[in-house]
Amino acid sequence: MVGFKATDVPPTATVKFLGAGTAACIADLITFPLDTAKVRLQIQGEKQGAVRAATCVQYRGVLGTILTMVRTEGPRSLYNGLVAGLQRQMSFASVRIGLYDSVKQFYTKGSEHAGIGSRLLAGSTTGALAVAVAQPTDVVKVRFQAQARAAGSQRYQSTVDAYKTIARKEGFRGLWKGTSPNIARNAIVNCAELVTYDLIKDALLKANLMTDDLPCHFTSAFGAGFCTTVIASPVDVVKTRYMNSALGQYSSAGHCALTMLQKEGPRAFYKGFMPSFLRLGSWNVVMFVTYEQLKRALMASWASREAPF
Repeated sequence: MVGFKATDVPPTATVKFLGAGTAACIADLITFPLDTAKVRLQIQGEKQGAVRAATCVQYRGVLGTILTMVRTEGPRSLYNGLVAGLQRQMSFASVRIGLYDSVKQFYTKGSEHAGIGSRLLAGSTTGALAVAVAQPTDVVKVRFQAQARAAGSQRYQSTVDAYKTIARKEGFRGLWKGTSPNIARNAIVNCAELVTYDLIKDALLKANLMTDDLPCHFTSAFGAGFCTTVIASPVDVVKTRYMNSALGQYSSAGHCALTMLQKEGPRAFYKGFMPSFLRLGSWNVVMFVTYEQLKRALMASWASREAPF
């Protein structure tokens, strides 16, 4: 057995809720530069047509993007929007991941055997609910990651300034910009991520290929990260473009997607695929492994306090 030993008492909803938010914050701290590189690659070329965009490329590949940002803006630019990112994960992941098992049990009416339909429904529900709670933090995070520090082009000076400026210039609705594509994205991401992790882990355990410990969690999380990237990339690119856009640039998320298709072609929907995969793959591994261990550690700590002397 690698890591903390599983306890006889299953983790409570509170342990899952707090553990998911904490694990997601740890994963964000480690993988945030990859997420920033993904955002820069996704918005690249949105103000030019396909031909001009091809000739005016500022960033090339994951490593090229990171090196260019460090050279022109300094290493701190890789963590633009980190505060908003951590705020987002603490509220967002706590809901979409921490409540997943509880919602799944609700749909199966407490049954131990959850079908794929119940899992997909639970993933969609918690993913959409999380967006309703955490959308403003996501808007601020994306805006910060997209802005360059060089040439005085910063739109916001701090996280608080970003919230205030967006609310003042774009109204309350500005903080909820891109809610529709974000709900669509996170319903898809949650289903692909949590359901895939669930299914891979169950298959490995039922086939006795692995035991319920770190190697099993690592393998399941990596597979979930790849599946999620393939399925969710197009919606993710549209969400990023729309949330980062100036007031009036796009009339809706659908208009944003249509403009991308017309100006840049279908490949634009998979811009930043490699950093997306590197980020989601590594994020899933760190998050799920940390989450599983945190649940066991918290339950072990609770059991030791409850045990009589």
